[in-house]
Amino acid sequence: MALCNLNVENTPYEISYELTNLKAKKCLLILHGWGANKELMKQAFNPVLSEYKCLYLDLAGFGKSNSPTSLDTKGYARLVEAFLKHLHFTPNALIGHSFGGKICALLSLSQTTELLILLSSAGIIWQKSLKTRLKIKLFKALKALGLGKFYSLFASKDAQNLSPLMYETFKKVVDEDFSEIFAQIPCKTFIFWGQDDKATPLKSGEKIASLVKENEFYPLKGDHFFFLKNAELIAKIIHKNLEQ
Repeated sequence: MALCNLNVENTPYEISYELTNLKAKKCLLILHGWGANKELMKQAFNPVLSEYKCLYLDLAGFGKSNSPTSLDTKGYARLVEAFLKHLHFTPNALIGHSFGGKICALLSLSQTTELLILLSSAGIIWQKSLKTRLKIKLFKALKALGLGKFYSLFASKDAQNLSPLMYETFKKVVDEDFSEIFAQIPCKTFIFWGQDDKATPLKSGEKIASLVKENEFYPLKGDHFFFLKNAELIAKIIHKNLEQ
C-alpha cells in the first residue's frame, strides 16, 4: 500500500492505492463501489489478473483515503484523472463496480482506453417506491423544523453511518442519471451483472446495454457482489479482448 498526496482544485487529498505486477506492460484501473474499498477489489481480481499491472485505489472518503470536501461523480472522475496523471498511469482497461462503474464510464470519455468493464454499475435511475418517497417527504419536513440531525433514521442502507460530509456526497451522487454518459461511451464495453442484484437491479444492466453503442452483456449468478465468485470468467474475457 502507498499514499499519494495530491492537490486538486485547491483541495488537498491523501489517496491510498496499491500497484501490483509492476513489470507487466498493459495496465488496468480497478475501482470499488460505494461503501467498499480497494481491498475488496484486490481480493476478487488480484489472483486472476496477474499478467497485468493493476492499480487499486481507495476513492476519496473510503478506505484509507481522506475526503476534505463533498464531491459528485464528475468531481471523483476529475480527482482520479489527476491521480492517474500524477502516477503517469495510462490504463488499457477501466474496471468499475457500482459507483466505481459510473466513475469509469466518465473516464472512458477522456481516457484513451481499449476496454470498459462495468460491474453492476450505478447510474440508471428508477422511480422510488411510495414508501421511500414518503420517508423523503417526512425527512424534509423535519429538516425544515431544525431536526435534520436525525437523518440516520431515514437514510438508506448505503447512507447509514456516514459522516455529515460523506452524507452530502451521497446525496449528490445517488440520483445522478448517467443515461447520456452511457450513450457516449466510445470504447468496447463489457457489462457484467448479478442476476439477483437488489442494489442495482438487473433491469439497470439491460438498460445500460441498450444505451452503450458497442457492448456485450453478461448476466451472472449472484447478488450485487457477484464478481467475487465470477472473477475468473471476467478475467478471461478481459484477457481475450486485450490480447487480440
